[in-house]
Amino acid sequence: MSEDFYEQIFNKQQKLEAVPSNKEITRWALQVIHLLYPEQTGKVFADVAALKAEFTLLENELCHMMEVTKGCDDCDNKERASRFFKGLPELFRILNTDIQAIFNGDPAAQSEFEVVRTYPGFLAISLYRLAHSLYTDNVPLIPRILTEYAHSKTGIDIHPAAVIGEYFYIDHGTGIVIGESAIIGNHVKLYQGITLGALSVDKSMANTKRHPTVEDHVVIYSGATILGGETIIGNNSLIGGNVWLTKSVPPYSRVYHTPSHRTLKSDEV
Repeated sequence: MSEDFYEQIFNKQQKLEAVPSNKEITRWALQVIHLLYPEQTGKVFADVAALKAEFTLLENELCHMMEVTKGCDDCDNKERASRFFKGLPELFRILNTDIQAIFNGDPAAQSEFEVVRTYPGFLAISLYRLAHSLYTDNVPLIPRILTEYAHSKTGIDIHPAAVIGEYFYIDHGTGIVIGESAIIGNHVKLYQGITLGALSVDKSMANTKRHPTVEDHVVIYSGATILGGETIIGNNSLIGGNVWLTKSVPPYSRVYHTPSHRTLKSDEV
């Protein structure tokens, strides 16, 4: 390699912003989740004071991460970190509704402990809800790092800007994509391989509603693709597997894909 190339890479390193590593950011988020759900680690604190001290430590770490990320020079990052942790009781309440939805909806789930400890859907939802809380307070970069970590671990890709209601159920989940401007109501159930995406991708559409709205009590089966910011799936609808939708459907709809099958005779194989 040429000396010019080495010089180019060296100069790039000198300009690198002091953003914490992805590993450090995800470690912080997982520690928050582990405090809320000790089922995941088995760690037990000696008393409430020790637990409170751990939450305070994580609040200070969040403030530090936001300070060095420098997404907003005029922001009061200490206050933003405080707001996030003051919002944890509500976030915890909503996550508990997600656990209930998964446990009640999956016949294979033996206990809520099993859901918390083993289900990739719950891990993806947990990291999304933390990320969404930070995103709505205009925290840069960190929310996307968290949801992309969840994506890499579970195969479930949820943009932190997506708006998702309570009692959110993801079964298996691999291959789910939920776009930035998607809106999902309460008691929605998604199977694997589902895309809630945009009809077209263009940078000029960045601030527009590009992804679908899914109203309350909707079930979407595996392989369904639903596209477009004006597409609305009405409440209490059922969308069958492998359906392709780019238009709205009214409440209580039943939408199915009808495949064409032909059985070959032995001499045709």
